Amino acid sequence: MNSTIRMTLVGLAAAGMFLPAPASAQFKNQGYLTDTSGNIVRAVGAGVCVRTSDWTPARAVAQCDPDLVKKKPAMKKRAPAKARPKAKAKPKPKAKKKKPKMLNITQKIELQGIAFDRSEMTADNKKDLAKFLAGLRKATKARGPVNFGAVVVTGHTDRIGSLAYNMKLSERRAVVVKDHLISEGRVDQKIIFWEGKGEKQPIPVTKFCDNKMKRAQLIQCLSPNRRVTVEVVGRAVSRAKPKAKAKPKAKKKPARRR
Repeated sequence: MNSTIRMTLVGLAAAGMFLPAPASAQFKNQGYLTDTSGNIVRAVGAGVCVRTSDWTPARAVAQCDPDLVKKKPAMKKRAPAKARPKAKAKPKPKAKKKKPKMLNITQKIELQGIAFDRSEMTADNKKDLAKFLAGLRKATKARGPVNFGAVVVTGHTDRIGSLAYNMKLSERRAVVVKDHLISEGRVDQKIIFWEGKGEKQPIPVTKFCDNKMKRAQLIQCLSPNRRVTVEVVGRAVSRAKPKAKAKPKAKKKPARRR
């Protein structure tokens, strides 16, 4: 031992502050005094480690100088991974329904043969009108049933008589047909419109009826003008199948020249 260490040990031994240690003690740790087993000697009562003159903070050990020894950060336990909630399967988008193609429908019928100077419908007029409306209500190859939007009833007269009288007579004829449609429950009265045209819209063929004819003959010739026109305006679903798109024609390869 060098003189400095020897003096330190002698002084401490004299004070009775050390545990007894064999004379052949070796310094396995140069910063602290150790016994033959290599254990660091501690002072009796105080429990502190005995440092040698070679001790430096760099040689400090945790069991003696815990404050000088940097503690390794404790490994943090990883929290168990939380099971991720299963993503909800997205609902499949509903296929959009194709809107049906609509058709604008305009159909009319001429109820002819009304008696001269009268406004009442004939039996044939009623049958023809019923058949006409029933046909619109039925589906065909081209369209579905017609949804009535408006029904226009127009009364007409021949040219015999004054303009004022014929106008009133044409209006009476239109009202008779209108009332018949409502009473039969064939058309909603809210969509019926009526008017009288008098002699303003004659059937073209009657232009050949000469006023020089005998009265009975002239009345008969002008018979087609004594009528009521019923025109229906509405919409219906088209039942026509869409045309298949034509395939593009394959381009002809140019002939190879030999």
